[in-house]
Amino acid sequence: MNWWRWLTTPDPNPGYTTGKLLKLFVRVAVFAVLATLLSTLLMPTPVGKYLNTWWGSMLLVLVLYLPLMRFLSVDTFVPRRFQAPPSTNAAGKTVPSSTERRKEKNRYAGVRKAPPKYGGRR
Repeated sequence: MNWWRWLTTPDPNPGYTTGKLLKLFVRVAVFAVLATLLSTLLMPTPVGKYLNTWWGSMLLVLVLYLPLMRFLSVDTFVPRRFQAPPSTNAAGKTVPSSTERRKEKNRYAGVRKAPPKYGGRR
């Protein structure tokens, strides 16, 4: 399996499994290695004297974190809406979820309805 795909795809198993914890550890380790490498490369430059301060290190980590934020915040857990299969009734037909029913109900909210067919109520 491609290690990058393994690292960036959510794990469908519930709870804190070994795989999820390993992925989290690898992501943090990759970030730490990149921050250390970038800091080492910037030391000989004029910026290096500022990297030896606490606020310079913090700025470097923040500047590095912004582009890597999406990578570090990959959801390790699959959202609940993707875990549960769609419910079915006794006839085997798919029953829409409450959010789907609400969405369909509100689809024409505020639109004037047509007059009743066949004379309305009697």
